[in-house]
Amino acid sequence: MTVAVPKALTAHRPFWAKRFGPAPFLPMSRAEMDQLGWDSCDVIVVTGDAYVDHPSFGMAVIGRVLEAQGFRVGIIAQPDWQSTEPFKALGRPNLFFGIAAGNMDSMINHYTADRKIRSEDAYTPGGEAGRRPDRATLVYTQRCQQAFKDVPVVIGGIEASLRRIAHYDYWQDKVRHSLLADSKADLLVYGNAERAIVEIAHRLARREPIEAMTDIRGTAFMVRQDHAPQGFFELDSTEVDQPGRIDEHINPYLTTEAVAAAKGQSCEAGAQAGGGDVAVVAMPVSRKAGAVKLPPREQTVIRLPAYEQVKSDPVLYAHASRVLHLETNPGNARALVQRHGTGASARDVWINPPPIPLATAEMDHVFDLPYARSPHPRYADEQGGHDGPTRIPAWEMIRFSVNIMRGCFGGCTFCSITEHEGRIIQSRSEDSIVREIEDMRDKVKGFTGVVSDLGGPTANMYRLGCKSRDIEAACRKPSCVYPGICANLNTDHAPLIHLYRRARQLRGVKKILIGSGLRYDLAVQSPEYVKELVTHHVGGYLKIAPEHTEGGPLSKMMKPGIGTYDRFRQMFEAATAAAGKKQYLIPYFIAAHPGTSDEDMMNLALWLKRNGFKADQVQTFYPSPMATATAMYHSGLNPLKGVHRDARGERVDVVRGERRRRLHKAFLRWHDPRNWPLLRQALQDMGRADLIGNGRHQLIPTHQPATDCGYQSARRKNSTEPGARAEPAVARRGQILTRHTGLPPMPGVRRKPR
Repeated sequence: MTVAVPKALTAHRPFWAKRFGPAPFLPMSRAEMDQLGWDSCDVIVVTGDAYVDHPSFGMAVIGRVLEAQGFRVGIIAQPDWQSTEPFKALGRPNLFFGIAAGNMDSMINHYTADRKIRSEDAYTPGGEAGRRPDRATLVYTQRCQQAFKDVPVVIGGIEASLRRIAHYDYWQDKVRHSLLADSKADLLVYGNAERAIVEIAHRLARREPIEAMTDIRGTAFMVRQDHAPQGFFELDSTEVDQPGRIDEHINPYLTTEAVAAAKGQSCEAGAQAGGGDVAVVAMPVSRKAGAVKLPPREQTVIRLPAYEQVKSDPVLYAHASRVLHLETNPGNARALVQRHGTGASARDVWINPPPIPLATAEMDHVFDLPYARSPHPRYADEQGGHDGPTRIPAWEMIRFSVNIMRGCFGGCTFCSITEHEGRIIQSRSEDSIVREIEDMRDKVKGFTGVVSDLGGPTANMYRLGCKSRDIEAACRKPSCVYPGICANLNTDHAPLIHLYRRARQLRGVKKILIGSGLRYDLAVQSPEYVKELVTHHVGGYLKIAPEHTEGGPLSKMMKPGIGTYDRFRQMFEAATAAAGKKQYLIPYFIAAHPGTSDEDMMNLALWLKRNGFKADQVQTFYPSPMATATAMYHSGLNPLKGVHRDARGERVDVVRGERRRRLHKAFLRWHDPRNWPLLRQALQDMGRADLIGNGRHQLIPTHQPATDCGYQSARRKNSTEPGARAEPAVARRGQILTRHTGLPPMPGVRRKPR
């Protein structure tokens, strides 16, 4: 099986407005448009983030990619959504509005894992909170439609991408419609969307109606059943535990009429029901009935359970989640369709297969575009310069970092990178990366010679991938590294080592740090890489994320066992000693993840104490839309093992309720006296009162101090007990910044360590 080669990003004939050339910054006002000689914008991007013209920010990537195609692109950043006037600031776009909530989901941006309002927004000048609405994509779409009713609206970014089907909403504790159905946008673009957004722009420029754009990969659209795309064979997957056929199977290549005629029946009633010439076979099909010859995947669409079904049936919700995650490989994914509504108002959300990953040359093209690599001058003009209160925390964090790749084949169930960016690694060329470092050195104010990060969603997946394109295109596994590293996975770190060495030799570069999370189960496959990393690229602390120590929760996360961490730790400490340095590992863990029992957290706390770790900041599981772990949280089932209504379905221990979630966090912070009363009661209830006392092998003391005894976290007092490892001042994992997701494409990510 091979994937068709798509049209290259640079192969399109440029739009006539290319004569204007690139803008220093994409305009945010009419005055800037006048200075550029524009009478109008072809595309207007609306975003919930401040406009930073840097390839780590989605609005900049989309804008510059479209600009390179010859289109005039304007930016409306963080508009006041209380009226339509801010959405009219640049006039009527000639082609479409592109809308996204920003680099983060607006709900995760606003609320902690405990549903408490955050006090800061890293993507806003000065970190000011409240500059974007809840469900920003939905609100922005409504305002654009009110301002210009006849202008097409295309939604994208992380918020839209992870809400492309009916999804569980943690903040309302219910299943919501697809965002496409709620917003009534014309198209939804998901994943790495450069190909899709360029195709949409050129086709609209040719005056093709947006309703006709039903064949673009990486997009979703709404359609009435009687207007569905023709020539598709529909697999019915609206139910689980179907018995399968024991009689003759339908030949999927025959029309419904031909099948009926072969049986001496009439299908007139079926044709009147709107089925067209699409044959339907239930799925899954019983193996006892024999193999079914199916049509090519590109001619197949899978019908998921309807919104009305999944909103009230957790089993069907878990089933829909499982099917969706099985259809994420661009090489073999099939289209999906999900009914929303009943009766005459019913419409289908049709989701085309994921986009074909960008080739290295295309990645270079995207990252080599003329980004200003700084915030728009408006922010300096408004508040007096980048050294004042106008600082944008997310920009400061990635200001001196370089993104070298996209995607992640880890498949961690609590993470949405794989569903969003895909599991196929898209790497830049070494030359392109070096050019960006040199541009940063020469053009970015304040560069001192230290590159803060050379990474991506994962630090060490650069140029890794399947050894065979045919195997990769046919693979249906959700992870290439769980339960073990696939034999077909190339784990050679030599290209990354060579990149590190070349980058270190650049004039003006004093130090290159690796700030992205490290996949340590891959790193141990390359002792040379570990030595290179530890010797040259660790700034005292290296963040990694075993996430847990116990097999139960790790199996639900699809993470390796703690033994792999121990192996990496030994290699890290040996390389640190050989380099004559004092460097420490900072492991991260998740509390309250589905599949985690109270005993699991107790055992993790004991491991932390034995190893001298005192975590200052911890993460509680956050059920983000569309993640597999979120399906576990909502349904209580494990979609990784198949979904059944009987005892064959694996039930998952779901940590709900404020008290139990607090308990799991308290186990992670076993050293904090404020948590001791809760832990004492829990240990007594668990029959483990033997862990209460002042002995070396006991977890917490018997008596509560009258005060906190001057307790300070390791980060605040910057010291620890003998043998303990201090934790540096790092961003809370719930707030660690993504480096992308402004609009459809995902150029890379800074996320919690892997």
